[in-house]
Amino acid sequence: MNDLTRRNILQRASCGFGYLAFAGLATQWAQRGAIAAGPTASSGAAVMTPSATAPRAPHHAARAKRVIFLCMRGGPSHVDTFDHKPALTTDAGKKISGRTLMPSPWGFKRYGESGLPISDVFPNLAQHADDLCLINGMHGDVPAHPEAFVQLHTGSFQFVRPSVGAWTLYGLGTDNENLPGFITINPPSRVGGSQNYGSAFLPAAFQGTRIGSLGGDLKNAAIDNIRQSRLSESAQRRQIDLVQAMNRDLASQSHEAQDVEGVIESYELAFRMQAAVPSVMDLTRESTQTLEMYGVGGGDTDGFGRQCLLARRFAEAGVRYIELSHSSWDQHNGLEKTLGKNARQTDQPIAALLTDLKQRGMLEDTLVVWGGEFGRTPHVKKQDGRDHNHTGFTFWMAGGGVRGGIRHGATDPNGITAVENTMDFHDLHATILHLMGLNHERLTYRYAGRDFRLTDVYGHVAHDIVA
Repeated sequence: MNDLTRRNILQRASCGFGYLAFAGLATQWAQRGAIAAGPTASSGAAVMTPSATAPRAPHHAARAKRVIFLCMRGGPSHVDTFDHKPALTTDAGKKISGRTLMPSPWGFKRYGESGLPISDVFPNLAQHADDLCLINGMHGDVPAHPEAFVQLHTGSFQFVRPSVGAWTLYGLGTDNENLPGFITINPPSRVGGSQNYGSAFLPAAFQGTRIGSLGGDLKNAAIDNIRQSRLSESAQRRQIDLVQAMNRDLASQSHEAQDVEGVIESYELAFRMQAAVPSVMDLTRESTQTLEMYGVGGGDTDGFGRQCLLARRFAEAGVRYIELSHSSWDQHNGLEKTLGKNARQTDQPIAALLTDLKQRGMLEDTLVVWGGEFGRTPHVKKQDGRDHNHTGFTFWMAGGGVRGGIRHGATDPNGITAVENTMDFHDLHATILHLMGLNHERLTYRYAGRDFRLTDVYGHVAHDIVA
């Protein structure tokens, strides 16, 4: 019995179940070091890198380097914006399932060489018709705001999962080590809150950095907790070095090394951000002409104009994923007044963003995405209003390798249900990742004994919209 060791005892006792458990724990421990996406690894497994957010090679040639998601919370009405339904006008007043059809208060015209039909509510954005890919066949799973909004951002309304931005940063890293790789501007505190930009079981380094809150004033907005007024820069550096030395010692002994590494990286990033962030967020560096183009200082357009201009500045500085938020498009009544106001607040800024990106040669590798958690019904909810509609609605994309001037997919003649080239959120996410050079089936993370991915076991890339 002299050859007995702890390992041998585990192998021999209780039919080796102890050793089996040890092997499982050892494997899990080894995988916890896998904080990078490892898209270049032959097995698709993750590998260690010096920094979790260091740039990484994509799975295939990328068409886009970055994403700007223009999130219209509340469910914008597709039949009043980008899904022209002539039959809705001719069928006005008719009843479907006991509900009265209501035509759009706005007319539609054809714009650009493509002749893409766009509502009169977006006169400035319409000038970019040849850059837009209207995805008219979108559909979702639930008609309730909280669940649908979370699914739009994470792919699941049932479980806590990493957000699209976190998955993108996990797969590709960031091009600027002094800025967060994923930024969300004025996100809503409701309908999922931080879950919409969180990293869930991915390392904390991949979660989004919030600037402001929905409805907040961006004039003096800043990223919280990156300024240290009591210590000089050199003193801060000495303090952080001491803390980091203790953190690294803890990481070498801890079973939660991944979490400690996240803390280490957040400290280092916060220190570097002190100099980089104020410079990028300083809109006074822009010309008067640029500020006016975005509508900054222009009443209705000031708030979203600042968001769009900040998005361009962050994109130019190397931020990988940027989300902007506007609310609320939940028009159960007062459609003509409230949707009209929403459009006035966003039309000029979004058109300016596309113009600015194109002039700087950035639109071709910047994927701009517009949409909300669902659309609206073509029939009346209350007087001059529309109900939630998850069975058919519209997103649009521009730049980033997308074919412009086309309509992909369709709803039925009255805009109730997606019936042609339909896309759900899994398809949308798979397509976004594809344009970013990531294979949604290979972008996985080992957690709780299985390989998770953004699209779960679903998702198809809409190859027809890729240029």
